[in-house]
Formats: sequence, C-alpha cells, structure tokens
Amino acid sequence: MSQRALLLVSLLCLTVGGTVSTQPAARPAGQWPHYAGDLAATHYSTLDQITAANVGQLKIAWEWKPGDKALPQYGTRPGAFQNTPLMIDGVLYVSTPYNVVAALEAASGKELWRYDPKVYEDGQPPNGQGFAHRGVAAWRDTSAPASNQWRILLNARYRLIQLDAKTGQPVDGFGAHGIVDLSEGLVWAINKKHYTNTSPPIVYKDLVILGNGVGDRLTYKNDPPGDVRAYNARTGKVAWTFHTIPQRGEFGNNTWDGGSWQFTGHTNVWVPMSLDETRGLLYMPVSTPSNDYYGGRRPGQNLFGESLVCLDAATGQRKWHFQIVHHGLWDYDPASAPNLVTITAVMIITSE
Repeated sequence: MSQRALLLVSLLCLTVGGTVSTQPAARPAGQWPHYAGDLAATHYSTLDQITAANVGQLKIAWEWKPGDKALPQYGTRPGAFQNTPLMIDGVLYVSTPYNVVAALEAASGKELWRYDPKVYEDGQPPNGQGFAHRGVAAWRDTSAPASNQWRILLNARYRLIQLDAKTGQPVDGFGAHGIVDLSEGLVWAINKKHYTNTSPPIVYKDLVILGNGVGDRLTYKNDPPGDVRAYNARTGKVAWTFHTIPQRGEFGNNTWDGGSWQFTGHTNVWVPMSLDETRGLLYMPVSTPSNDYYGGRRPGQNLFGESLVCLDAATGQRKWHFQIVHHGLWDYDPASAPNLVTITAVMIITSE
C-alpha cells in the first residue's frame, strides 16, 4: 500500500473514531416537541410538502401577535420576538418577549389560553436589549391521566413554572403551587432582579435542566453565578447542581487564582443545551466569567468559562470538557446549542 493510501485510511479511521453518534428519538410527522426539534438540536423536520417548486405559492393562513408593549410604570420594554414555538398534538406553545405563554390552535391560530408570569413587574433586566424569550419546554407526566399528561415548563427570570398544557394553569404539586424560585440554593445570595432566563430548559426523563442569563453589564463581586441545576419534574426539588465556577475541592477550582472563584459570577449557560438521549449525555455551552472584558481580578485559566462541558444528565457529573478560550476577555460565548449528528464515513483504499 502506498503512503498516500495509508494516510487516507488513517484519516478516515480517525474521523470515524472521533464522531459523536446519536439517534434522536423518532417523533410523529409535523410534531415539534423540543425547541430545536429534538434534544440533539438538529433543527430538522422530515416534512416535505413545501418544496423549492411551490414555496412561492405560500399564503398567510392566519396571524397571531404577541401584543407586548412598553410599560412605563415598570420601566420595561419588549425586545425582539425570538421565539420558536413547540408543536404538540395540533397545539402551538409560544412565549412572548415578556415571557407570556400562549397556546394556539395550529389549524386556525385561535388562542386557547394565555399565562402571564408578570416578569415586567421586576423592572427591565440589565441586558440593555429589552425583554427576550426564546421558548418553553414540554414534559409528559406518565403518572397523570392519559388525556392530560403534557406539562409546559417556563423559566421566567428567576422562576421555573410548570403549567398544565390543557388549561395554562400552574401545576399545584410542582414547587410552591407550580413555581420554583431559582434564586434559592445558589452558591451565594443574589439580587433576584439581576437573574434572568431567555432560553428554554431541556428535559431528560423526569429532570428539568436549566442554566440562567446574566446581563454582561453587571460588574461587582458575587454577582449572579452560572450554576446549572436539574429539578425533579414532578416535585420541583433540586436533583443535582453543577458549579460552572468550581468550588473548593471540585475539579478546575485551581484554575481560579487568588481565590477568585469565591466572588466571580456569570460563567453561565444562557443559550439552549443539547442532549444525547440514548447515552444520557448533556452538552452545555458555557459563557464568559465576569467581567467579560477584564480579567485582572480572576487570574488563571478560569474553567469552565467559554467551554463546552459534557455532563451525565442523570447525575450532573462531568464527563469531559473542552475550553474554547482560556481566561476569556472578549465575550466569546458559544452562542448556540451543539448539534449532535451521526457521521458515516466510507473507507476507500486506493493504490498507485
């Protein structure tokens, strides 16, 4: 075998050995039960009715508007409408910039119910961009009657709220009358108004997993940390916590010199996460520590800032990580969920 052929075979073997292989759970045609279509964040639909040949013939069938407006009495204003609706059993579940959730009949656009968490009452989040919210998550409670098992999960600023998908009412057995206070149980006490959420949680079996958003403009000691936590979907109790800034005795703690792990915040997961459902592996894109543009008070590599971190989704234990930027200073947040794909490589052997 020539050196060229040997090199080709070696490269192909490395490609096969290094790929992530995942098979997203099959979903009925037309359904969109997760923010990105599936937990693997493929953003892919098998529907084929709309093609390049007929897309120009599309016409508006119905229209629905969020209706969010500036509220001077609270000093708030809505930002861009960034939502991706869920589609489950003929119903769309959509959230507005003000975190209001509405259920819409997919065929007609008729609003079936609306739930307003009134996040605007806490004033404008410190992001400089107005309110934004990308979507909700859904969980199926198989212990409930078969006709009413779907639950909608809304992370609204510092609250995680579970709603009955049929009525839009909070589910009483979850947390305190359907609501969990996300500001509780962090590594230190925070100002609730500085803690927010813009991306939907991710659901693994009976766990609701989420990070948080923090305004980049916040700069002070012990500003909100980026702890990622899993909650029991039935009770709302914390199942596990992963400290994105490792605490004393945890892996990576020695990458925060000068004791900076004790007062540095952010290092949060504000974007959606993805999950290998078959293997139970969670993939988290972690953002920049505070302050985003000055690292003089946090010397060191600063794990797990600006990293992709893989956890055991059932336990929150770290499996591996890859830090994209050591000691980040330019706000190079990974800004989207990793795509989990199956790559099939064909080994071709040639000879000269």
